[in-house]
Amino acid sequence: MIDQGKLTKIQQWVLILEVTMKLQIILEPSEEGGYTVTVPALPGCISEGDSLDEAVANIEEAIQLYLEPDSIPDNKNLIIRELVV
Repeated sequence: MIDQGKLTKIQQWVLILEVTMKLQIILEPSEEGGYTVTVPALPGCISEGDSLDEAVANIEEAIQLYLEPDSIPDNKNLIIRELVV
């Protein structure tokens, strides 16, 4: 266990916890062609693509953006970690 109190601010930002998430996606053929993709566990996370491969690549990017933090408050008591999906 790392004592967060003994790390400098820069070291705290560098500390990364890598996590893999398993998410179900739903690919639905679009009337116009291609596919619409949604992620039931992430409301409002939606994308599309002209092919299955493109739709999956696009939803991966959408998931990353969906899970990206908006901003990090300046608070010395916070423990900040980054999740890699």
